[in-house]
Amino acid sequence: MSSSPPWDYIAKLVCIGDSGCGKSSLTIRLCEGRFSPHHDVTIGVEFGSRIVPVGPPHAPQPSSLGLLSSSTPSAAAPAPPKNDSKNGLPEPPRAPSPPQEQYKGPQKHMKLSLWDTAGQETYKSVTRSYFRGASGALLVFDLSRRQTFVHATDWLADLRQIAEPDIVIVLVGNKADLATSDDDAAGGSKREVTRAEAEEWARRNGVAEYVETSAKSGENVEMAFMRVAERIYRNIQAGMYDLNDRRSGVKGPSTGGDRNVSLRRSSQSSGCC
Repeated sequence: MSSSPPWDYIAKLVCIGDSGCGKSSLTIRLCEGRFSPHHDVTIGVEFGSRIVPVGPPHAPQPSSLGLLSSSTPSAAAPAPPKNDSKNGLPEPPRAPSPPQEQYKGPQKHMKLSLWDTAGQETYKSVTRSYFRGASGALLVFDLSRRQTFVHATDWLADLRQIAEPDIVIVLVGNKADLATSDDDAAGGSKREVTRAEAEEWARRNGVAEYVETSAKSGENVEMAFMRVAERIYRNIQAGMYDLNDRRSGVKGPSTGGDRNVSLRRSSQSSGCC
């Protein structure tokens, strides 16, 4: 008797961007929970996976999402009390809204099938083929090297030329540990791209969100991948994928499955997940 897999959906994600931006370090940090200061240059593609919870009750499901950055608050601050126009006294507080119905369904889980692609121009013709069938992408640049941010436009163009039009894309500014604003820190800030211009680039280019991460410290790494996973889950709920079509980038449960979280090199052609 075969047991059901420990995930409800499996989604293919690609990490793209210039060489040396920390794509492999981000993937290793997510899959293995560690940081390696010395990592061999990726040749072709490396593969890893991680099973994560998606949807309620793990995460709220808003009716719509705007552009969010890693500094966006989760909820707006309460408005100050208004003065009564007749006597100048604060208005009495309004009655609280009725509590929303608690989600009673089982927690859903998604297996992220992560394809860490080489950023070197030499391997671009190979890595581009892995864009096919991806339902999500992390477009990574190095906050301390402006040229990698400039090149994000080319990477986005390549991705959209090959990938499905509804692919979920999150812009990731990595190496936030080098972009500290503390002038007293040793060496000072090495930031060459401001948060504001990265957020504006994301809005202008129709990219879902912008998140700043540090593979070294682990800051926001899991959040960056989870933002992609949650948006893919909402697309699943909206019926945007054919879960029986291997080319859609998302699959439903099938026999087998495991909790593999290790990285391995791959030279196979790019099928779904």
